[in-house]
Amino acid sequence: MKALKKKLMKRSRLAIGLLLFVLLQTMIVPVAICQDIPSFTTYTQNIPGSKLSFKMMSIPAGKFMMGTNGNTKNQNEDEGPSKEVELSAFWMGAYEVTRDELDVFLKDEATSQNVNVDAITRPSPQYVDLTWGMGKEGGFPANSMSQRTALMYCKWLYEKTKVFYRLPTEAEWEYACKAGTTTTYFFGNDANKLSAYAWYEKNSHNKYQKVGQKLANPWGLYDMLGNMLEWTLDHYIPNAYTDYAAVDPKAPFNTSKYPKSLRGGSYMDNAADVRSSKRFHSDPVWNKRDPQIPKSKWWLTEAKNVGFRLLRPIKTPSEEEVNQFFNTYLN
Repeated sequence: MKALKKKLMKRSRLAIGLLLFVLLQTMIVPVAICQDIPSFTTYTQNIPGSKLSFKMMSIPAGKFMMGTNGNTKNQNEDEGPSKEVELSAFWMGAYEVTRDELDVFLKDEATSQNVNVDAITRPSPQYVDLTWGMGKEGGFPANSMSQRTALMYCKWLYEKTKVFYRLPTEAEWEYACKAGTTTTYFFGNDANKLSAYAWYEKNSHNKYQKVGQKLANPWGLYDMLGNMLEWTLDHYIPNAYTDYAAVDPKAPFNTSKYPKSLRGGSYMDNAADVRSSKRFHSDPVWNKRDPQIPKSKWWLTEAKNVGFRLLRPIKTPSEEEVNQFFNTYLN
């Protein structure tokens, strides 16, 4: 009996060991997969070299009517004809990029400064304080930068995090702003309600404000309307919607510095211009007071209301594709 009991205990230990081995194997595989393919949920990204982080909201794939249908009050000619487009899922920054976040890049002494041949380079210093006394540290939006500066920040982030961030296309921006709505504003058609959602001419006291103080849109994005005009990736084309593709549309790359597209309106704009479908574009006059020769490719003296937010595509590009993207848009 003792021998039989001993034999049974030995078999039990072997069975338990085998079961544990199988369980461990089944646990290991999903972990490896998750490291390569992140789950499509809202997440927070830490900024290496700092205690700062930013929040990325998951924006579902879908279709929407881009532009306006001809019945919208104050509609501009370049907002139509409206067109149904389909977009892949992506993540978008819950907030506009803050000056605190941008400063981690601007002060990174391990990165060269204003060098043309380097893969990543910091902008040249601002020769005057381009915040114009409106606020810098503590959650104020980054401002007065060129599209190039915003893209170089994205490239720097990729080097630090190995996560590909970029500017949204016009289509991605408008889709995220409308968040499934079809009205003039994502909260309806009544401009009298705009103050609850946006900093604009009527309530901003002619200053940009800290991000995230107003109500978010239905997809959890703050300050999509007002506060800062936001850079997009696209070159501005007046009749863009006529030629845009029906799936993941974007403007063809153009080497010209001007005009590039922006969205959202700003703290300086009236309610008619702070709309989901309203289009803006850059202009050489934005650097009129820059005394440098040639004028800065990093900073804009007359664009104190210009900022940006980040986008991450659902499909992770290869390192070769990322390098090609930045070589195209920065070189």
